Amino acid sequence: MSTLHVVSHSPFTDARLASCLRVCGAKDAILLCGDGTYALHNPALHSQGVKVFVLAEDSQARNLPVPDWASSVDYSGFVQLSIDYDKVNTWL
Repeated sequence: MSTLHVVSHSPFTDARLASCLRVCGAKDAILLCGDGTYALHNPALHSQGVKVFVLAEDSQARNLPVPDWASSVDYSGFVQLSIDYDKVNTWL
């Protein structure tokens, strides 16, 4: 079963992303939004081999370039990801 993990908090202020990475499976993906987009600077995220998506509006608002190992999505893409994965887990 695949899970889309939605992370909206900065990885530099709490451990939500680290906790998320510990439970991510091979079929899972992470969607970074809000301050979670700062995780694009976290090398551990890239090295996990998990698919990473970032909400375009949030990366643009923070002037963060999207690296080639992540995919940028708009709100329609966010909805589509929610449909494509079996479960959605928001790390509140």
